[in-house]
Amino acid sequence: MFSRTKSATRTIATAVLLGSIALPGSLAIAAGDSGSLASAPATTESATTEAAPSMSSHVEARIKELHNKLHITAAQQTQWDNLVQVMRDNANAMYNLEKQRAESAGDMTAVDAVKSYQEVIQAHEAGMANFIPAFQALYDSMSDSQKKTADAMFQNRVRTAAEKKAS
Repeated sequence: MFSRTKSATRTIATAVLLGSIALPGSLAIAAGDSGSLASAPATTESATTEAAPSMSSHVEARIKELHNKLHITAAQQTQWDNLVQVMRDNANAMYNLEKQRAESAGDMTAVDAVKSYQEVIQAHEAGMANFIPAFQALYDSMSDSQKKTADAMFQNRVRTAAEKKAS
């Protein structure tokens, strides 16, 4: 029983950690913070910016940070645009899930709350399934220098999360 519980906890922690990399704003959603989101966006860039300022600004800030640090070239623009669309779509999916959860929160039983958390984990999984091929395509087009920067950025996020977990 203990090893199964430990395995489930590890799986959840991994989903939340990976979601924080690929699904902007998803840590707050996974933690049940519904106060930062306001209205349902569509999946386009302009609709994303119609979402609550904190969500869209977080997504756009992460996109801008990645673009600047990775020094995306004109030759990589197509791969970059595909990745950005996946990031925005993932954020929108998480936003819509959180909106649905917030609307149901007052009527949820304990079982409903656990099922709702399962939906968050499944959304993380689906988001990662979309993120990985788009990121892989971009990564494959990168120079060695860009790859080194990307590796360091993602390793740092994993290391920081692990340190928080350990303390």
